[in-house]
Amino acid sequence: MSPPSLSPAASQWLSEAGKALSQGRADLAEQPLKRVLAEAPNFANAQFLYGIACQMRGDHNTAAKYMRKAAQQRPDDPNILTNLGGALYDSGATEEAFVCLRRATELAPMQASIWYNLGKAQKLHWQLDEAADALRRALDLDERHISARITLADIFTIRGNIAEAVAEYRKVLALQPDQAHAWHALANLKTESLTLIDAKQIHSVLQNQQLAPDARVSLGFSLYKALEDQHDYSGAFQALREANALKRQLVQWDAAAERTHIDAIIETFRRPLPTPLDPTLGHEVILIASLPRSGSTLVEHILASHPLVEGANEIPNLSQVLDEESKRCGKDFPHWVVDATAEDWARLGKSYLARTAHWRAKRPYFTDKGLQNWQWAGAIRAMLPGAKIINCHRDPVETCFACYRQLFSEGIHFSYDLGDLASCYNDYQRLTDYWQERYPGHVFDLSYETLVRDPETQIRQLLSFCQLPFDAACLSPHQTQRDVHSTASAAQVRQPIRGDTARSPRYRDFLEPLIQRLHH
Repeated sequence: MSPPSLSPAASQWLSEAGKALSQGRADLAEQPLKRVLAEAPNFANAQFLYGIACQMRGDHNTAAKYMRKAAQQRPDDPNILTNLGGALYDSGATEEAFVCLRRATELAPMQASIWYNLGKAQKLHWQLDEAADALRRALDLDERHISARITLADIFTIRGNIAEAVAEYRKVLALQPDQAHAWHALANLKTESLTLIDAKQIHSVLQNQQLAPDARVSLGFSLYKALEDQHDYSGAFQALREANALKRQLVQWDAAAERTHIDAIIETFRRPLPTPLDPTLGHEVILIASLPRSGSTLVEHILASHPLVEGANEIPNLSQVLDEESKRCGKDFPHWVVDATAEDWARLGKSYLARTAHWRAKRPYFTDKGLQNWQWAGAIRAMLPGAKIINCHRDPVETCFACYRQLFSEGIHFSYDLGDLASCYNDYQRLTDYWQERYPGHVFDLSYETLVRDPETQIRQLLSFCQLPFDAACLSPHQTQRDVHSTASAAQVRQPIRGDTARSPRYRDFLEPLIQRLHH
C-alpha cells in the first residue's frame, strides 16, 4: 500500500517540523506535526517525527507509541527502529527495546550511530562487555563518533581500566578540544593530573560566549582541577566558585524545607516501632549510609572484596519501595509511618528483598549505598530488622569541600553553595546522632579518618559487625576486580588505602564562611 499523499500545506508543516527538530526545538515542532497528523493520521514520517519530539521533551511513553505506529508501517527502517528502541528503553520496556535496537544493527550494520544506540542502552543496563563491543563497532565505522568514544571511555573507568579511559578521553579532545563532557570526565578521574596546557585550553574554550550553561559548568569544574594540579589554589577556587554559582542557578534546593523534613523524621521515629514479625528479615543486606564523598565507595569496595559480599553500588530499590508506599498512603514519608503496622513493614521489607534478589545470585550478602540511606535508618530498622547499617562519616569541612568540588550527575542539589552544604551537613549530623542514640548497637559508626589511619583494626570491627568471618582480601581492596559505578571514585578505589587525602587545608581562607556555619 502506497503512503498517503500530503496536501501542500501539510508538506510545508512537515518540513517546518523537521527543521525545528534538527535545531533541537521540539516545542516548535509539535504544533505543525499535530496538524499533519490531523490531516493524515497514518503518515509514517509524521508519526515518527512526532515520536522524536515527544522523546526530546521526556515523554517516552508517547514517543514509543507513535514510533511503534511508524515501525508497523515501515518494519525494516533501521532509523525508526533504533529510535523506537531508545524510547522503549527510556519508558522501561527494556526487552522490547533491545529487540528493536539489535534488529536495527542487522538492517544497517554499516551505520555507526545505530551501533552506538545499542551500546549506550547496553551500558545503561550494565551489560558492559556487550556495550563495549557495540561501541567498538561504531568506532570502527566512524572513528570521529564522539559520543561512542566517550561512552566507551566511561566503561573503561567503571571497569578500572584507567589508562585506557584516559587515552580515549584524550582522543576525543584531540578531535574536539571544546568537548566539555570529555574534559570533565578526565578531570573527574581525580588520579590523572591535568597540565598547564590543559588549563590554558579549557580557559580558552570558556571564552566562547555561546557555550550552553551545562557545558560552562562542566568546563569550570575541569578548570578547577587543572589549576589545582598546577598548585594555583587561588585561581582554582575562583574557577570552582564560578562553576558552582552557575550550577546553583540551574537546580532547586530549599535548605529550610530540608531541615523541616529532618525534624519530622526525628519526631516520627521517637515513637516505638511495632515488634517485627521476623527479626531476621533482611539479614542479607548491608546498608551503607553517608553523605557523598565520605568514604562510602571505599567502604563498599572493602566489603565487596569479601567472598560472601556483592557490591551493588547506589541502587534505587529502597527509594522506590518507600515512594510507592507514600503514593499508596497518600502521604509523604515519614508522615505515614505512625499508621504502619508490623504487617506493613514486613510487606515493604519483602518487596525490597524481591527487587534486590539478583544481587544475591552469586553471593549471599550484598551492599546498598543509596545516597538517602542516612535519612531512612528508622524505616530500615522497621522493614529489614535483620539488616546491618553502617554510617560512614568524614571531617565536616573535608566532606563539604569534597562535595563542593564534585559536579554530580544528578540529584545532589545541596552541594553547589557553601551555605547549603553547611546546613545539609548539620542536618545529617543531627539525624545520624539521633539514630545512634535511638538504635544503639544497630548502626555501626565508621569514621573515614580512623579507617585510613588504622585500616586493619577498623576493617576487622566492620566485618565483625556485619557478622562476616575475617578475610585478608578486605585489607587490600585496591586489588579487587569489580565494576565501580560511582565514576567519581572509580579510579581512587583502585589505589591502596591512604591517609593523605585531605584537601581543605590549602583552601582554608576561602572556606571560612563554611567553617563558621558548620555546627551552628
